[in-house]
Amino acid sequence: ETGGNSDIILYSYWRSSCSWRVRAALNIKGLKYEYRAVNLVKDGGEQRKDDYKKLNPQGYVPAVVIDGKTLSESLPILEYIEENHPGERSLFPSDAYLKYKTRQICEIINSGTQPIQNLSVLQKIKEDFGGDMNAWAKFWIEKGLKSVETVLEETKGEYSVGDEVTLADCFLIPQVYNANRFEVDMTQFPNIQSVVARLEVLEAFQNAHPDKMPDAPTQQC
Repeated sequence: ETGGNSDIILYSYWRSSCSWRVRAALNIKGLKYEYRAVNLVKDGGEQRKDDYKKLNPQGYVPAVVIDGKTLSESLPILEYIEENHPGERSLFPSDAYLKYKTRQICEIINSGTQPIQNLSVLQKIKEDFGGDMNAWAKFWIEKGLKSVETVLEETKGEYSVGDEVTLADCFLIPQVYNANRFEVDMTQFPNIQSVVARLEVLEAFQNAHPDKMPDAPTQQC
């Protein structure tokens, strides 16, 4: 839930999947936060400006200011929040093996899928290598989701890991959005599709959707 009076400040871009993960998790936990937009495309990208790099020297979103500290990288941000600001509920199962499976799904997306198709990589492929950005992104997203689909064969209940929403779901939803943007055939992923259909009706995920963000363009191409 966004708000102007909060102890948590989230620096975000409306369509950043990494920022989306954090938004969804904060919503699920019932933690209010202040949203500060960072435009990744305007004037070469506000994330590259000196003012923002003082917050996150890497020049990426999200960045979260919490407890007087500035955090970056979505997974460690969310693990910090889980440990220090549990909110209304945990995002990990209590069972050790299922906790591992939750992290496994997160990492398939976080390390093996999203970074290879993020904006900076796609721009580099186009500008320096003359490559087809869409074909590149589609290939890597499909490869990553095939791995997630296989894991869900074992772990899926109502959601990605059992019948409670976990951090894995916060990572899955934005990646499926990207898959649809790049026209991946999602019919090959029935487990993912059934989980996503259940997640999309939850208020926490609806309120984290890019189209609901204050910096979302009124008309999208």
